[in-house]
Amino acid sequence: MTATPSNTPARGALSHIRVLDLSRILAGPWCTQNLADLGADVIKIERPGTGDDTRAWGPPWIRDGAGQDTRDSSYYAAANRGKKSLTLDISKPEGQRIVRELAAQSDVVIENYKIGDLKRYGLDYASLRAINPRLVYCSITGYGQEGPSASKPGYDFVFQAIGGLMSITGERDDLPGGGPQKAGIAIADVITGMYASIAILAALNHRDVSGLGQYIDMALLDCIVALGGNQVTGYFANGKLPKRYGNAHASLVPYQVFAVADGEIVVAVGNDDQWQRYCAAIERPDLGADARWTKVTGRIQGRDTLVPELARSMLARPAADWIERLEASGVPCGRINDYEQVFQDPQVVHRGLRVDIPRPAHAGIDGQVSTIASPLRLSDTPPRYDLPPPRLGDSTDSVLSALLGYSAEQIAGLREQRIV
Repeated sequence: MTATPSNTPARGALSHIRVLDLSRILAGPWCTQNLADLGADVIKIERPGTGDDTRAWGPPWIRDGAGQDTRDSSYYAAANRGKKSLTLDISKPEGQRIVRELAAQSDVVIENYKIGDLKRYGLDYASLRAINPRLVYCSITGYGQEGPSASKPGYDFVFQAIGGLMSITGERDDLPGGGPQKAGIAIADVITGMYASIAILAALNHRDVSGLGQYIDMALLDCIVALGGNQVTGYFANGKLPKRYGNAHASLVPYQVFAVADGEIVVAVGNDDQWQRYCAAIERPDLGADARWTKVTGRIQGRDTLVPELARSMLARPAADWIERLEASGVPCGRINDYEQVFQDPQVVHRGLRVDIPRPAHAGIDGQVSTIASPLRLSDTPPRYDLPPPRLGDSTDSVLSALLGYSAEQIAGLREQRIV
């Protein structure tokens, strides 16, 4: 769908909330994009001249209306929709003063600086809370604010490794290509951004009761470990370390990729009733009647015997035939789509999961930015896509003048001093 900018204030669920975003890269921006989609006024502070590091993480680049590459990467665009960009050098006292002025009029501050950096600038939680006791202040770091590893740097890839995810991701160790694999997306960053969104909303809700804000300490390590879910609790229960199953499932069989006559499909049999319907659909009533396989426990324990038998049967028909038969029997299944195929899928089209946002004219050329719709579907206050990912510093003058009352002369002076 194409987003149509509105001249009226956004009426999202968070349209009464202002967020001062001091974060960069992915986890923090992912969180604040969630808040912006829900209507929050998000002011993104960026370094003059360069901005968020991810602006330069290209190719691919966002293109203008003439099909030419711009200075901003698609990586940046993926996590910064709906925000206003204000360039500010917070290493200088005048820049720090402006941050404090903005914090005094904000509901949320989010940052992902190294531990201690913002305290040196007088921009830590204790300093800003003294100005605005209602402030919800969220810090995102790799390892958290305390502990023996708190001062270490780290990236998503590192946390997928040390947080256990790579120990259960990848082909089985006894098969060709076996061994640890990272996920195809920066999942530690993304899940931390999602958890941070929840924490901020919880703190804002509590503020309605207490009248006070609070501090939120988010760590990529905590979030990726928490993502372990049933794998970790299973280990706690029996002391057995989870292992890699490739595209198979530790607790369900069959729940995997099958080669078919013209490619591959996924089959996900989630219970014993679906197992019987699956056996009927693939014309293997003998397997459905076999007492060894009627219960999921037997199928798990005997997977090495059962799965090769299923695999031979699945080779008999092409993907389209199998999907038609399995869906008619109520057995979950699907093609393995690339992203071109994803956005051609009729259900994806119906749900409007592609959002094309017009970008303001630049040097007389219009353009648009294509992004993914928010999955947050609220009936009365749905997400809005009024603002594309901002150009660097596109709102510096308007924020300083409208929100803080700076004159044109004052802003010009700040620019001459390279503070903005």
